[in-house]
Amino acid sequence: MELIWQGIKQAFWLLVAGDPGVLEITLLSLWLSGIATLLSLLAGIPLGMLIALTRFPGRGFVTSLINTGMGLPPVVVGLFVSIFLWRSGPLGFLELLYTPTAIVIAQVVIAFPIVAGLTMAAFQTLNPNLSLQLVGIGASKPQVLWLLCKEARLPILAAIMAGFGGVISEVGASMMVGGNIRGQTRVLTTATVLETGKGNFELAIALGLILLILSFAVNFLLTYIQQREQLRWPKPS
Repeated sequence: MELIWQGIKQAFWLLVAGDPGVLEITLLSLWLSGIATLLSLLAGIPLGMLIALTRFPGRGFVTSLINTGMGLPPVVVGLFVSIFLWRSGPLGFLELLYTPTAIVIAQVVIAFPIVAGLTMAAFQTLNPNLSLQLVGIGASKPQVLWLLCKEARLPILAAIMAGFGGVISEVGASMMVGGNIRGQTRVLTTATVLETGKGNFELAIALGLILLILSFAVNFLLTYIQQREQLRWPKPS
């Protein structure tokens, strides 16, 4: 308990004092995870909508792939991304291994199926007659899609939270493709693993607490938006 308490105190002082090293790691973690989440949303939401709202050959197979991807072990993702980015790999000429870009790629692979799967589920729970009703009152296709997105906005916010949570807390893939290089690819999770391995448990606990605080702050903001939107929904008569 004393060790944990010392870690809590050290985390407090690191935050209050604005330690440059910890601040750099924290900002890099937030930046990389934010970019990965955004890219996952740009690809995952349209794909989830497409699968939920259309019928095409192989739809069941694609759905199964996405559902499987939602549970992909990060270490496996790190392994395959490393192989592709390795010097002799298919994308080795890009020289992206052990760079922040490599971490973003791995995190997108992790978050993309989560976002796509939850978006797909969100649109599948909508009333199947809603699209026909909107078309019947003269709504165009873009208007129908926009209105359906408004109806599914709360589950989509949940998808955003799940996607961000999946990448900000990820360590295996980031370590494998980023190399945990100080000042370049060292993020909160990999720094925590490093300090634990060195026996610096107080600093490791401090970094872990900072990661928890950061995750809580982002999810608290998204949850607040989600709950505020829920209160705006008309109550059933």
